[in-house]
Amino acid sequence: MVKKIVLNPKAISMGEMYGEVNEISQEWSDGLASKVMRLAAQETDEDRTWVVFDGPVDALWIENMNTVLDDNMTLCLANGQRIKLRSQMKMLFEVQDLAVASPATVSRCGMVYMTAYELGWRPYVKTWLKTYFTDDEEVSEALREHIWVQFNATMDPGLEFIYSEKCHEGIGTTELQ
Repeated sequence: MVKKIVLNPKAISMGEMYGEVNEISQEWSDGLASKVMRLAAQETDEDRTWVVFDGPVDALWIENMNTVLDDNMTLCLANGQRIKLRSQMKMLFEVQDLAVASPATVSRCGMVYMTAYELGWRPYVKTWLKTYFTDDEEVSEALREHIWVQFNATMDPGLEFIYSEKCHEGIGTTELQ
């Protein structure tokens, strides 16, 4: 079995991410990432745990991952605690770019670059259906499915026609345009 935990590191502060000392009580409280990693590190079964960091890279939060990404596989917290990750734990960073990541961080990661062409139009339409037609509206799941079927039936033949010799684009486009 594979467990997946998705975090958006830019949606929370550094203290909420890794943990911080309470100014008044001087007590340490774990952050979201440290809690998740601590719980996953304490598991005794052979299940895999994937922690997905889905959001823009910030020089601060990504640099704190360097000791997790190297051979030590240890998260070092500001209070001196260390969380040793199990070999069944994996990190996945789903980011737009690595413009603010240091060369040390980049060298510790395997990169998979997906162009818009390789992704195609389907992920964008699925995301649009989920976000534009939210559950609180009067749009049934059946209607969403009907819209998806219509896209699926017409997009590929339409794009094939546009990119065929029968059609000429004044300005070249991609499938997503």
